[in-house]
Amino acid sequence: MSLSIDVLLESPWAEDQPWEALATRAARAAIAATPHAACLAEAPPLIELSIRLTSDAEVRALNRDYRGKDKPTNVLSFPMLDADELGHPPETEAEILLGDIVLAHETCAAEAAERGIALAAHATHLIVHGTLHLLGHDHHGDDEAEAMERIERNVLQSLGLHDPYED
Repeated sequence: MSLSIDVLLESPWAEDQPWEALATRAARAAIAATPHAACLAEAPPLIELSIRLTSDAEVRALNRDYRGKDKPTNVLSFPMLDADELGHPPETEAEILLGDIVLAHETCAAEAAERGIALAAHATHLIVHGTLHLLGHDHHGDDEAEAMERIERNVLQSLGLHDPYED
């Protein structure tokens, strides 16, 4: 699987972090931990997703416009494929566009500080979480939430990071 991640870094995110490497590592690990890994391994030469690191104000506007919630949130995901499309190998040689993930700096930084972890570690978790959403995972019901959290825990452990759901 050839994965291309376009990371758009906007203020107030610091440019001194290796965000592209962090995002690639997180997204690859998330994809590999799902049942879609085998299907995506048979995919055309390129699988693409984009990650936008931006401000709370931008995420608030997106959240309002696309989800009807006029408030910032830590991460938003905008899948380009539905679950049926993810379950079958592609029939064309065109690239696969998984979708977009958007992280809000101020919310992410506040959550990281509250948990006593580095912003990069928290952003990694949120990129894993967002990637799972792009792959059709959700947390609306208890069973879905538990399944998604289990994948996140396993992925983060494989990356040497904390369990975000630990009490």
